[in-house]
Amino acid sequence: MLYPFMTLPDETEIVHSEILLKNNKENVKVYIERPIDGGFASATCWLPEYIWEDIKGFSTEDIEYFSEIIHSGAHLLFEFARSGGFENASSF
Repeated sequence: MLYPFMTLPDETEIVHSEILLKNNKENVKVYIERPIDGGFASATCWLPEYIWEDIKGFSTEDIEYFSEIIHSGAHLLFEFARSGGFENASSF
């Protein structure tokens, strides 16, 4: 399941997964999507390694910008992933 995290002014949506265990380590999948003519630009970033994959339609500058957002909000992304999204986060 993916949970909403942030919508940017240009309609870019940033969503995240629940906690996913890989090799007994917590991971979060962050998915970014922006509407463009005829479809969507999209990319996936895996935390905590910040590994980008499946980048389609985004520039290097876009990915650098998204990386800054993800880095600054990684602690929140993990908390929200553990609690079932922002709506279920107990400390907010």
